[in-house]
Order: sequence, then C-alpha cells, then structure tokens
Amino acid sequence: MPITTCIFDAYGTLFDVTAAARQAATEPGRDALASCWQALATDWRLKQLQYTWLRAITGAHTDFWQVTQDGLDWAMESQGLSDTDLRARLLQLYWELEAYPEVPVMLSALKTAGLSTAILSNGSPEMLDGAVKSAGLSDVLDDVLSVESVGIFKPDSSVYQLVLDRFKCSTENVLFVSSNGWDAASAAGFGFVTSWVNRASEPVDRLPWTPAHILSDLTSIPNLAGRA
Repeated sequence: MPITTCIFDAYGTLFDVTAAARQAATEPGRDALASCWQALATDWRLKQLQYTWLRAITGAHTDFWQVTQDGLDWAMESQGLSDTDLRARLLQLYWELEAYPEVPVMLSALKTAGLSTAILSNGSPEMLDGAVKSAGLSDVLDDVLSVESVGIFKPDSSVYQLVLDRFKCSTENVLFVSSNGWDAASAAGFGFVTSWVNRASEPVDRLPWTPAHILSDLTSIPNLAGRA
C-alpha cells in the first residue's frame, strides 16, 4: 500500500539532543563543562530514556520535562558538576534544540509530494512547540502528537495508535522514522513501515521486530516514502 503519512520521532531524530551541551560548552566560563560535555550529553540522553521506560512499566507517569530535568541532574552529578546556573542554561537550550541540517529540505519535499507529516514524541506539548518554532518547522508539519494525550511513554502501543486516530489511515500507509532503534522496532511491531536513522552506526537491537530501512541520516526519506 502507498505511503500517505510520514511520522517522525522528535528528539535525536529531527532535533540534535547533543546541541544543548555542545553549545553551552563553548560559552565563557564553562571550562568544567568543556572537558566533559560529550559524556554529559550521552548520560543525559540515556537517563532521560531509561526514566521514560521505568515510569511506563511502573505506571508512574510524569511529563517529559520532568524526566529531562531528572536525567540532567543525574548526568551533572555523574560528571561532578553542581553549578545551578549551568543547569538552568542547559535546560533553556534544550527548549531551543537545533534541527539536523537536512531536516527542513526533507520535510518540505514530503509536503510538496502531498504527504502528511507529523511528529510523534515523548515530549510534552510545550517542549515540542518550543522546538518546532525554534527550528522553523511549523509550516512543514501537519501536526505534533505528544504522549501526554494518552499518559504513557513509548513504546506503549497506545502511543502509535495516536497516528491512526489522527490521520485516519492504516498502519501500512505510515512511514515511521526514529533515531531510536527500540522505537523503530516497536513501531514495526505495531505495523508501520519503519526507518531507523542510525547516525552512530550502532548494532541492531535484539528485539522481535526490525526496521524496514536503516539510514545514516534523513536525506533519503522522500525517496523511501515515494517507493514504499
């Protein structure tokens, strides 16, 4: 069946989650961060994801902004950083994450081809609105779907169902794109055609399902959508 709808995870897929730590490390007076920003960014992202999984399986949901702060606090302590001003700056920058360079052109191509486009993210509506506006993507997205409407994080199936409810399509009509291997695999299990954006060349996750496509960036998404 033809692809009619292209759905994207947000953080790490459209938006560079390392950008906040990288930018803060270049600012005056951030010498302590400059020597460890990559480790902090990695720890921050890992803990952010781990906390979503743990909260989902224990029924202790909170919004993604709280999870993001909790992950940062763990990462800063791990790196021996206790600067409250730095914490506030990193959180501010997270609301203004950079989109990857190929994202605007890629989304514009999908819209020109007549496809529906949307974000499906763990992010809270306010966070996602800030990121989309900061990156100038409002005009190339038909919707921004947040897990807050169902009160549980990915990979719960109720999250992926949001796409079908919003766009009135079947699973075979959806190309789902994520930088998280577990997310792409879970969406494949739900029935979507999936693309894993594997920028770091990681091994494929050992899960019951695998993504249909593995990419190094988002450039080829319009071609994939046209021939899927």
